[in-house]
Amino acid sequence: MFRAFINIFRIPDLRKKVLFTLMMLGVYRVGFYVPLPGIDQDQLSRHFQRAGGAAAEQAAALFAMFTGGDLGQSTVFGLGIMPYISASIILQILVTVVPALEKIAKEGESGRRKIQEYTRYGTVLLCFIQAMFWLGYLSRNELVYADYNPSFAFSLMAVTGLMAGTLLLMWIGEQIDEYGVGNGISLIIMAGIIARLPDVLIDVAQGINFQRTATGGEMTAEKVLFLVISFVTVVAGAILITQAQRRIPIQQAKQTRGRRIVGGARHYLPLRVNHGGVMPIIFASSFLLLPGWVLGLVTRADLPPRVLWDFLYGALQPGQYVYVLAYVAMVYVFAYFWVSVQFQPKDLSNNLRDMGSFIPGLRPGKRTADYLEAVMERITYVGAGFLALIAVIPSVVAVWFRIPFRVSAFLGGTGLLIVVSVMLDVVHRLEANLIMRNYEGFLSSEGGGGRIKGRQ
Repeated sequence: MFRAFINIFRIPDLRKKVLFTLMMLGVYRVGFYVPLPGIDQDQLSRHFQRAGGAAAEQAAALFAMFTGGDLGQSTVFGLGIMPYISASIILQILVTVVPALEKIAKEGESGRRKIQEYTRYGTVLLCFIQAMFWLGYLSRNELVYADYNPSFAFSLMAVTGLMAGTLLLMWIGEQIDEYGVGNGISLIIMAGIIARLPDVLIDVAQGINFQRTATGGEMTAEKVLFLVISFVTVVAGAILITQAQRRIPIQQAKQTRGRRIVGGARHYLPLRVNHGGVMPIIFASSFLLLPGWVLGLVTRADLPPRVLWDFLYGALQPGQYVYVLAYVAMVYVFAYFWVSVQFQPKDLSNNLRDMGSFIPGLRPGKRTADYLEAVMERITYVGAGFLALIAVIPSVVAVWFRIPFRVSAFLGGTGLLIVVSVMLDVVHRLEANLIMRNYEGFLSSEGGGGRIKGRQ
């Protein structure tokens, strides 16, 4: 494996891609700490501490994890990459339901560039809307210096800064896609998660107390051991579920060309068990933040019946039984929703038929499409179950074991799943480049294989 890492820097083209990727991620981390002018950062930090509570802490941690930004610091990258991700998701959904966009998407490279152009326009619109809402929130809570608030010039400067930060992140992601290694947007999110690792480890180290008189909020030996076991287990499970696939046997039809018979080869069609990746968790967590926010406004407004609103607000707090059940249900719903958007069994069946291939025992066309859809529904059930388990671990651990959410979220939950998934994708791409140039992969051929393979 170490020889493979050395070989990466021996290949000039691959070395340039890796260094360019690292340089772009370095630019992102520098911009992450550039504050917006006119914002009282100390007052903003104290405001979030006063807002406190499990819901506020989880909302801030989830936003920072999934976007690559951090509104708690109010920097130029405060909105993160989420507007671009939201615009991409909206366009992908519209492509499946709007015939005109579907026709454009099928035009090949030119169609892909047109959809990408529409995505950029959508990103600008979402950036403007989110920046205006965030600026209004800062002004209402008196987190802007008095000399700047209210001021049209300040509002224009703040909105422009937030929009420029997100658009710069979008550009960095596209440049990594074009000239670097891996998916640029995913790497930006991963870099934001990894950058928080030192703070998490410091929190764990400062809270360690192995004495029997340790209080509930301190890190006892049992808690540290649990975190280590959870870390190893989630990493192993994330690798397993990310690599897991159901292989459908594909038979190529035989053809007679002159006196020769060609074709007849047997192949496999791999269907990923976790086809939706971490998107179902992102959707579910975002969806569940809304009821808690609305119920919080209702309880503070003291609207009747007060007992009902208090009960619902308490039941939908992270770690509570009702919240966990709702979270699991939402993960399943969005897992099937995302698969229905991304996986098109009819198009896949038509492609197999056009290439002269078929699934043994099934006629090409509708029967093949129905079979592929049924298989994907069954394996998605397993993948969604694993995602649901990963999703509820941080909130349950934070409440039951009294471990800070920022610690449990990284060492045993979604953040770790994102890092593992992105790193596996990068390793696969690097390995493909090495093998293409007749170098060994990351797994030595002496151990039974020269490259990383998926689980069957």
